[in-house]
Amino acid sequence: MESEPGPSAAPGGRRRLWRVIQVVFVLAVLAGIAVAIYRQAGDIRTRLAEVDPRWAPIALSGAIVLASYGVLIQTWRAVVGAWEARIGFWDAARIWSVSNLGRYVPGKLWQIGAMAAMARERGASPVASIGSALVVNIVNVITGGLVVLATGARVLDVLHPGARQNAILLVALLGLSFLLLPVLLPPAVSLAARVARLDAPIPRIPGRTLWMAALGTGVAWVLYGLAFEQLAAGVLGRAPGASAAYISVYTSSYLVGYLFLPAPAGVGVREWALKAGFVALGLGSDADAWVIAVASRLWLTVLEVLPGLLFIARDALRGRAQRH
Repeated sequence: MESEPGPSAAPGGRRRLWRVIQVVFVLAVLAGIAVAIYRQAGDIRTRLAEVDPRWAPIALSGAIVLASYGVLIQTWRAVVGAWEARIGFWDAARIWSVSNLGRYVPGKLWQIGAMAAMARERGASPVASIGSALVVNIVNVITGGLVVLATGARVLDVLHPGARQNAILLVALLGLSFLLLPVLLPPAVSLAARVARLDAPIPRIPGRTLWMAALGTGVAWVLYGLAFEQLAAGVLGRAPGASAAYISVYTSSYLVGYLFLPAPAGVGVREWALKAGFVALGLGSDADAWVIAVASRLWLTVLEVLPGLLFIARDALRGRAQRH
């Protein structure tokens, strides 16, 4: 008689199915982008032939991105303090940078899980590490939405007539969500702790901590957008339009990619959204948009991956030195 599958068989099958769906979706998106680029291959080749990179704006773009990382790291440290945990800045920078590598794995929870595990190594409680990561990510999405609506209301009318009125309602809903965070976050963190089989008290998250998180993540979104503007100036040789337009295009495309779970690091999805917003706001042609979308992906990937790899290499060298 054949034995029946164990209780873990069904969850394992669902996980495998989810991975297959993710791979199929990413391949479909990349195929769609390839077709779109192929159809405009002539214009893109012409635009690439005209590209003469200006390295000063590109270097400035990288410096601004690294500054935004510093703001987000300090923001996370402030939120961890709500659990009466203390993590030094460079320890926090290591945790933040290495856990960032998790966003390139399908499923957005890998990054939070890695951050929580590494924070525990530095004395933060399991609930403090998970809770602070959840708080920063939730607030980051809310402030990102508010930044888009504040800087890019015009693009909503371009993409859909009458969308400005809907945006006002959306702003109200996002604002209400933020005001309710002190009430909603403790049970959310408690649920995450139960799922992770952790038994620890959930503190009341002070409103001041949430306001600090909102300020930090909002500043980071603005810095990201300004870095994108400098990258466009460096790659395309010009960056026409207001800085607010670049902030809106970058933030909206990043959020679309981040919130779409099947796509690791928003690959493909972010590029589609960035191209659409770039053209809609009159920042460049379709060819310009595809060139800067690909350049942005490559540049941001380097800036996201390199700090984590440097910290890993540093730890490996220190471990080798200690063994000898």
